[in-house]
Amino acid sequence: MSDETLVVWDESLLAYDMGDHPLDPVRVELTMALARELGVLDRPGVRLVKPDPADDAALTRVHRPDYLDAVRAAPDDPFFAGYGLGTSDNPIFDGMHEASALIAGASLAAAEAVWSGRARRAVNVAGGLHHAMAGRAAGFCVYNDPAVAIARLLDLGAARIAYVDIDVHHGDGVQAIFYDDPRVLTVSLHETPLALFPGTGFPDETGGPGAPGSAVNLPLPPGITDAGWLRAFHAVVPSVLRAFRPQLLVTQCGADSHRLDPLADLRLTVDGQRAAHLALRSLADELCEGRWVATGGGGYALVEVVPRAWTHLLATATGAPLDPATLTPPAWRKLAHRRRPDREVPLRMTDDVDPTYEPWQPTGEPDAVDRAVMATRRAAFPLLGLDPHDPRD
Repeated sequence: MSDETLVVWDESLLAYDMGDHPLDPVRVELTMALARELGVLDRPGVRLVKPDPADDAALTRVHRPDYLDAVRAAPDDPFFAGYGLGTSDNPIFDGMHEASALIAGASLAAAEAVWSGRARRAVNVAGGLHHAMAGRAAGFCVYNDPAVAIARLLDLGAARIAYVDIDVHHGDGVQAIFYDDPRVLTVSLHETPLALFPGTGFPDETGGPGAPGSAVNLPLPPGITDAGWLRAFHAVVPSVLRAFRPQLLVTQCGADSHRLDPLADLRLTVDGQRAAHLALRSLADELCEGRWVATGGGGYALVEVVPRAWTHLLATATGAPLDPATLTPPAWRKLAHRRRPDREVPLRMTDDVDPTYEPWQPTGEPDAVDRAVMATRRAAFPLLGLDPHDPRD
């Protein structure tokens, strides 16, 4: 296996542009610019690859053919309605099929490179469109690129793929597509569906009749900070991944759990998000010989948060993590100010928070985080042969 890291990137990925919309491609442009200015993309063993669009055969592994036809036709029909398109969440835009297929193609390229051994890790920060369903758009997502990539891995012979979603919103589309497939474990940490879109991701969603235990959901209370989020992560994710024994880890690393994000109510920092990336890499190293495919996802603090969070992700995937005290380069600050003069441009790669946490224990007086952890462990752990009350599991 090669020890290279593949970064799938081309400026044409910025064509996934819904106009005046929260999911602004500037977040991806500024991420790649920041990573480049900090030398992350020039590290030894890093290879940049331009993606090709996913073809219909790849897309129809997870999406219905009539839905593809609708995505193609909608921009040319001023009266188009249906399939979740033409809404405020998913407005119709020119070149919608081509832009969406290119993002899916980028995640395909990442997955194929890691599975074949041409790379140990691969990243597509433009990807992570995890809400798209088999026959409709949802939550800013037209084609579900993580699901398309996972389906390709299954077709290539993978028997156990783990998908971990740390976006603030439930990874509902990926879960739905593989809910009855025991070869895919979907794990999602998200703000409680009682408070946030898409209203799914409760602990009792644990997989279909043919795959009990194949879905693990950890809904978290609004206002949770790094310490609580990381305690919850480490109380659930390592145990279920070790029980499942994946051959490859796919992650969706949305940055919208940050305290500055305008669309959600968690209170993480860039430092906590960096700690999550390091934990995911460590689990891939422990369980999958390092095989890790990482995608972006949500994130709507376009200048203040997303470029820093995903540059930390790229650094984690490509080698040594960046020192949180690293200064953002002056050239990047100027670019960020030109792109969004109304936003505050961060000066450093840190929020000056120490993301330490107390490990979860099933004793003592539980707080809201501990209650959320216990609900998930009770629902999912027995299905995976784990003891929900044993902190060693």
